[in-house]
Amino acid sequence: MPVVPTNELCTSEEDLQGQIQAEGPVEAQLLGAEAEDASTPLASFPPVSSSSAIGDAEILLMQALNRMTCELLEFLILKYGTQEPIFQAEMLNTVLRDNQAHFPVVFRKATQCLQLAFGLDMKEVDHREHIYVMVPVLGLTLNEMQRDEQSIPKAGLLVAALSLIILAGDRISEEKVWGALSKIEVFPGAQHCIYGEPKELLTQVWVRAGYLKYRQVRYSHPARYEFLWGPRAYAETSKQKVKDYLRKINGRGPRFFPPRWT
Repeated sequence: MPVVPTNELCTSEEDLQGQIQAEGPVEAQLLGAEAEDASTPLASFPPVSSSSAIGDAEILLMQALNRMTCELLEFLILKYGTQEPIFQAEMLNTVLRDNQAHFPVVFRKATQCLQLAFGLDMKEVDHREHIYVMVPVLGLTLNEMQRDEQSIPKAGLLVAALSLIILAGDRISEEKVWGALSKIEVFPGAQHCIYGEPKELLTQVWVRAGYLKYRQVRYSHPARYEFLWGPRAYAETSKQKVKDYLRKINGRGPRFFPPRWT
């Protein structure tokens, strides 16, 4: 499958999460505790003797965590393409290796990115052995997203479009859609590292699949266009599921979602 540049992928993750809000006090304490654990390579920082040194250590740790998150994401997307179950032991031994103490934070950040950027939920199917599978969010089947080693899952963009339509009152102008998506560096006619050419997906691929309707605004001259939910979207999910999803990602959602939902 195509390799997504890790820097671009991690940047996309941060954009889709509204630059992921500054880590809260609980996580700050967690990361601080991990940084003090000299048993892991990532925690081998110089002795902290000043606030400046503390700041440098935190920056180094966050950079390392972001790098590991990107590596885990590439591993997970490859697994999705090959239809293989995902074992926690394999994530630890293949991706984290000598940095396994950081797994809880890295796994959380990676699963958030999977949900927001790729439209995938991580489901634990064996709680004893910690075995996971990935499924599209909101119950979508989305043929384009079925496990295909030659493509990167793109349902995150469809979920964003369906959400914007609901928040706008069941229909939204094309101009407003692109205005919202521009905040996460998604532009019509421009290749995106995850979504490819987004206009083709929104106005052709997912229209043919029945997830979206794309039609001319009545009496508009010059012609303007709008998006609505398609029949397949209504068949596979619901507006309430989308609203619940937006509440679930509270504080982690794309910046174009209004505060009342994120």
